[in-house]
Amino acid sequence: MAKKNKKPTSVSSISSAPIEFNPDYTDVKKDLARIGLLAGFFITALVVLSFFLK
Repeated sequence: MAKKNKKPTSVSSISSAPIEFNPDYTDVKKDLARIGLLAGFFITALVVLSFFLK
């Protein structure tokens, strides 16, 4: 029969120093601004083209 591996039941101690979570979203903001700009450009281009294609 195979032996069952038992996980240790010890509790890890929590450090007294607080962990700071400070993510950097500058690249995400730049990407979202670029996506918005391109979407606005393409929607405007489609509206302009719809007047010429009628």
